[in-house]
Amino acid sequence: MRAVYKVFIVLLVFALQAAKPHAEQPATLKIGASAPDFNLLGIDGKRYTLKSFAGADILAIVFSCNHCPTAQAYEQRIKDITSDYKAKKVAVVVISSNDPKAIRLDELGYTDMSDTYAEMKLRAKDMGYNFPYLYDGDDQKIANLYGPVATPHIFIFDKARKLQYNGRIDDVEKPTGTPKNKDARNALDAMLAGKPVPVPTTKTFGCSMKWISKEHGAQDEQAGWAKEPVSLETIDEAGIKELIQNKSDKLRLINVWATWCGPCVTEFPDFMTMHHMYRGRDFEFISISADSPDKKPKALKFLQGKFASNKNYIFNVEDKYKLIEAVDPKWQGALPYTLVVEPGGKIVYSAQGPINPAKMKKLIVENKYVGRYY
Repeated sequence: MRAVYKVFIVLLVFALQAAKPHAEQPATLKIGASAPDFNLLGIDGKRYTLKSFAGADILAIVFSCNHCPTAQAYEQRIKDITSDYKAKKVAVVVISSNDPKAIRLDELGYTDMSDTYAEMKLRAKDMGYNFPYLYDGDDQKIANLYGPVATPHIFIFDKARKLQYNGRIDDVEKPTGTPKNKDARNALDAMLAGKPVPVPTTKTFGCSMKWISKEHGAQDEQAGWAKEPVSLETIDEAGIKELIQNKSDKLRLINVWATWCGPCVTEFPDFMTMHHMYRGRDFEFISISADSPDKKPKALKFLQGKFASNKNYIFNVEDKYKLIEAVDPKWQGALPYTLVVEPGGKIVYSAQGPINPAKMKKLIVENKYVGRYY
């Protein structure tokens, strides 16, 4: 009986070890190692393996993603490498291995998209990717075999699929500027010439990989929102006009809403997502309740339920036409009403009716006061 118990304990230990999340940073593939095979779904709906690139003399595998500002800064250069070396029988494939559930909203401050498979398809279409873009985010099996350190991280293999270079693409992490060291291109050129790669390994700068083991971070972030104070202040016509003048140094997103307005209530969580994504940047979200002043407790309760720790105001008079004129004389009065105001009071977006969240996030992150890059 004791022997059976020992066997049971051993099996239980193995099961628990197998169930553990992947290590935060697996070992990075060493120079000379064989390329681990994969079977991953691309954004085109096809599955790709190493055999999919059998016709290439050189295979470059880049671990990247949608959301990282450094990864975004390198998108065009990856496209350029793909097109410049295609005729030389060099294939480029990009793999996104981030776990979307492990990404905190405050880690999305430089993007309009996270790293889900659906968003990968959208980003590829927006940027005109000319390379296969594969998803590994559900189990991260391939990332654990290759061991990328940051996004982007490139691995270059010869015809025998032995690793000859791994590290950065070059030494400029912004979309502009002239690199002093074009490491990936230098490696490709040396391999095509039949010469040893001059610098086979470099360090890699970029966003950390979002391993499955980091999912608790996103959960902790959400729990933290409930602890942030939520307030609702009264505001008059002069105060609203001052908000629109935007004397701050931040891009200002303003939403006029009411608890009795169905579309307002439905879309408010989208504004909270943007608030939590961009509040660490030169950005602020402000809400103005069009509820009657005596409904302030009801409006505050709603805001508390949405964890609206941003600036919130309620108009202090019953006359809604005064509110309309103070916000924007061009506004016809239908709720919700949303504006985006640059520092100095320039209105770059104004519309009544629900917003398109995807377009709004893109408008914010591509505004010169926010931006996609460091």
